[in-house]
Formats: sequence, structure tokens, C-alpha cells
Amino acid sequence: MDTQLDYEINKELGECYLFMGDFDKAEEYYRKAAGNNAKCAAPYMGLATVAVQRSELDKALVLYEKAAAVEETDKALCGIGLVYMEQGKHEKAFDLFSRALDIAPENMVALNCLVREAYQIGSVTRTLRHLEAALETGVETEAVRVTLAGCLIYLGHGDEARTHLETVLGANPANSSAKELFETMAA
Repeated sequence: MDTQLDYEINKELGECYLFMGDFDKAEEYYRKAAGNNAKCAAPYMGLATVAVQRSELDKALVLYEKAAAVEETDKALCGIGLVYMEQGKHEKAFDLFSRALDIAPENMVALNCLVREAYQIGSVTRTLRHLEAALETGVETEAVRVTLAGCLIYLGHGDEARTHLETVLGANPANSSAKELFETMAA
């Protein structure tokens, strides 16, 4: 049988078993897929996900790093960042989320984690470029605008924040997060 076909079948089976929650079978098929094609990151990402589901963070970290070494994707970097975040290595996590967003500014998991870590390490200013880049992608713009406004308020840039909140409320007057931030500014 064709090695590439074996790889595809084993990877797909790994994904199916992962989706069904059968981590032993998922791990078995992801390992086979990695054996069929060590130059693809997907099986390592799958194995890392299995490790996270089993709360084996050290193992997950190694697997995410292996996936990133094969192909440095936003998802692999984000996975490494999530493990570092769980381990309390906030500066390292922030840097990885930032790198992930340099690759894919629309990665909402990386963006949300980046903002969270920015507050943790006192570096909110460093999130602004990523929030602005995410706005340009057009993905979840309302939520991104509200988050950007919150960061701007925190940094003392009320006028800029007001502009973003007015944009959100103009399009969606029912946005409770934007209303709350607007009321906080008015108080």
C-alpha cells in the first residue's frame, strides 16, 4: 500500500477516535501516521491533544514542540503557549502567542490568551498591534473591538476606546460588554 495513503488513513482514524474520546485508539493511529510520514505536523498535534486530554502537560509540550519543528504553525505555537501558561511561565507563553498571531492574526485562542497573559505580566501595550491586526481580518470584530477598547481604557487612552465602543454599539446596541465598558468610562 502507498505510504502517503497509509498516512492519510491513519491520521483520519486518529482524528475520528480523538473526536469520539477514545484516546488510546487515537494515540495508536496518530503514532502510525507519524511513522508513515514524519515530515507532517498533524500527527504530533493530534498526539499533543491526546496528552492534554490526559493532563500530561510535559508530554504535550514535547509533542507540540515536535510539531512546530516539522512545521511552525500558529496552532503548534499556540499549543506550546497554552502549556507554558498552565505551567505559570507567562512571559514565554506571551511570546509564543505573539508568534502564533504573527502567522495567523485571526487565531482567537492565541489572541485571547495573549491578552490574558499581557495583564498577567504587565505588558498590555504589547497586545495592541495584535488586536489591530485581528480587526483587519474581519473575524469576530465586535469581540476584538471590545477587547481592544478594554485594553485602551486600562492604558488610559479613553478617547480611542470610546471610538471603538461607539462603533460596536452603533452596529449592535445590545452588546452588553461594550455597554459595561462605556458605563465604566462614564463613571
